[in-house]
Amino acid sequence: MPVNIPHNLPAVEILKKENIFVMDNLRAATQDIRPLKVALLNLMPVKIVTETDFVRLLSNSPLQVEVDLVKMQTHESKHTPPEHLATFYRNFEDIRKEYYDGMIITGAPVETLDFEDVTYWEELTGIMDWAARHVTSTLYICWGAQAGLYHFYGIDKYPLAKKKFGVFRHTLNHPGISLFRGFDGEFYVPHSRHTEIRREDILANPALSLLSESPEAGVYLVMSRGGREIFITGHSEYAPETLHNEYMRDLAKGLPIEMPANYYRDNDPAQGVCVRWRAHAHLMFKNWLNYYVYQATPFNPKEIERLEDISV
Repeated sequence: MPVNIPHNLPAVEILKKENIFVMDNLRAATQDIRPLKVALLNLMPVKIVTETDFVRLLSNSPLQVEVDLVKMQTHESKHTPPEHLATFYRNFEDIRKEYYDGMIITGAPVETLDFEDVTYWEELTGIMDWAARHVTSTLYICWGAQAGLYHFYGIDKYPLAKKKFGVFRHTLNHPGISLFRGFDGEFYVPHSRHTEIRREDILANPALSLLSESPEAGVYLVMSRGGREIFITGHSEYAPETLHNEYMRDLAKGLPIEMPANYYRDNDPAQGVCVRWRAHAHLMFKNWLNYYVYQATPFNPKEIERLEDISV
C-alpha cells in the first residue's frame, strides 16, 4: 500500500513524476484498512522540499501510511507560503491528545546555537516528551537527533573544524537487528552539518546503542528503548540534487564551503551526481515501518503508553 497524503499536497505530483505510487486521502477513504499513522514534525525552513523527501521514502512499503504534517507553533516559518502551512500543517496542540504509530522529527538549520538558545526549544522538548508516551517509534534526524540525545540523555554536540559535507561510507556495528535486514556490510549516506556527537559519549551511556558509524563522518545511527527512539545524524532522505543545490547556494553567498565529498562523478560537478545512497534509504525506512512501527504498535493506540521497548 502507498502513503496516504492530502490529494492536493505538492508532493503528490512531484512523486508521481518519479514513478512513485502515492494515494491521496480521497481514494484511501474507500479502503477498509487501518493505515499506520505517522506524524512528521518538519523543522526545516523550506518545508515543501523536506516533506516531499520523507513522503518519497514512506511510500516504498506494502503498508498504507497516513501522514500528519506538524509545525512548531512558537516559530514563524518565513520560507514556506502561509497558505501551504494553513492548508496542510497542524500545530502540536491539535494532536496532543492523539497517538501515533510512528513519528519523524527532522533536522533544522540551528546547529551552531546552544540548544536552549533555539527559540522553540521549550516547545520541542515538550513534543519529544509527549512522543515518548504517545508514539510507538520516533526517528530523530540530523539536528533533531542531536536535540533528542541531548534532551533525553545529556549527550552534547561539538563544533567541527569545517563542515561535514558529502556522501560517506558507513558500516554496521550490529548487523543482526531488524532495522538492518537486507543491508550490505557497507553503505553510503549524505551528511551536511557543522557539529557532531562523539562515539565515546554514546558508548559511555548504557541506555544507548551505537549501531552504525562512519570512518569519516563518525556516529551515524543510535538506538534507545529497543527502537522506540532512533537517532540518525545523516540525511538518508536527501534527493539527488540536494547537496548540489546547497553547494551552489553557499558558493553564491561566498561562504567557506568545499565540494561535497564522494558526490560528483570524478569530483567534477559538470559530470553530475553519483547517487549511491537511495537503495539504503528506502530499505531502512521500509524496515522501520515494518519492524518498529507496524509489528510493534498495539492494536489499541492508547496502549502505546504502556510499551517498554520494541525488542525486535
